[in-house]
Amino acid sequence: MLYKAYEIQRSLLNASSAWASMTADMLNDARNPWAGIGPSQMMASALDVFAHAAAPRGKPAFGIKVIHVDGTAHVVKETTVVTRPFGHLKMFTHAGLPKDAPRLLIVAPMSGHYATLLRGTVERMMERCVVYITDWADAKYVPLAEGVFDLDDYIDYLTGFLEHIGPGAHVMAVCQPSVPAFAAAAIMGANKHPCRPVTLTMMGGPIDTRESPTAVNDHAITKPHVWFKHNVITEVPANYPGEGRRVYPGFVQLASFMSMNLGSHMMSHYKLYQHMMQGADVDADATKTFYEEYRAVCDLPAEFYLQTVDVVFQRHALPKGELVHRGQTVDLGAITETALLCIEGERDDISGIGQTRAALKVTPNLPDDRKQYFLAPEVGHYGIFNGSRWRNSIAPVVDQWIAKFEKKAKGGKLTAVA
Repeated sequence: MLYKAYEIQRSLLNASSAWASMTADMLNDARNPWAGIGPSQMMASALDVFAHAAAPRGKPAFGIKVIHVDGTAHVVKETTVVTRPFGHLKMFTHAGLPKDAPRLLIVAPMSGHYATLLRGTVERMMERCVVYITDWADAKYVPLAEGVFDLDDYIDYLTGFLEHIGPGAHVMAVCQPSVPAFAAAAIMGANKHPCRPVTLTMMGGPIDTRESPTAVNDHAITKPHVWFKHNVITEVPANYPGEGRRVYPGFVQLASFMSMNLGSHMMSHYKLYQHMMQGADVDADATKTFYEEYRAVCDLPAEFYLQTVDVVFQRHALPKGELVHRGQTVDLGAITETALLCIEGERDDISGIGQTRAALKVTPNLPDDRKQYFLAPEVGHYGIFNGSRWRNSIAPVVDQWIAKFEKKAKGGKLTAVA
């Protein structure tokens, strides 16, 4: 019933959004003698804000056409290199990169938003690296015949993507995928896999949510596991290819995140209204662009979501050495060569300070010179991987870390065992 009720509401809002947009256009039309005057301008701006807020959102495109490196423009080539039911692997490159440029796999969260939320991350890292990124599927479009997708499958997908990229790759996990990426590095390290990552950068990830718990963490531990199963999991309705698949709907996650900072979101829309009234188109467009991406959400497979709640947020299995993958315990002590960089934001209200840094404590066999921690001052969760502070303060740290161990890997210090 939850999904069906949402679909009815979505249809009504779509019609209302179209009506509001059309009316705003009429009020702003140059042929309207009252356009831009007093009440007419106020009404047009208010309707435009509502139309934008209620408009339907599909999967956004990365849309990175040109990149500027050291003052030179280069055309960007975007390619899907691996296609799998629950997620593809995309590659971004340009002619300005040297043939031996580092290869970086960015692991995007499977947490309700599309991989395009990391557009700014991709664009910045592409300046020095051939960038690959996980492009996770919207579960409502995956037919039941494709089976289930859980945390074990997520780890296997990452391993397969690294095998496609080949030996000597680097990995950057943003937020939630820090856990499966960390586990994959341990499993590949234990197996002396030739494609195990040279470096693993984890940014705002919930490695150990017992450290500085946030409201998100508290929500996960104050309710029993069965509560999540019965209250936020629903079936995909008949108008989608994934009919009958049990999912955690993206619209539910978006509602929960919006409610956490409802005041700031309301203020953002009020400022959007003010900017439109003042004719500050650049500021208004920036706000619209952010929310177009933020409101574009997708569904998660129920198995993956429920397992993540249980393993990561309730039992803390990975840092306690109790995470099991395909019947085998994940041994973090097997990480002996993959260099770890942990990045956190001082104002992160999703992953508290210390949750990502915990990875450095639970890898006893990794030398200290292969561990680094960086706390980004005055940076919230989103700012860790996007925006000016990301580009100017955080990304250079990642660049230096990758460059340092890229040289060591090319010098043959990372043992490759076939």
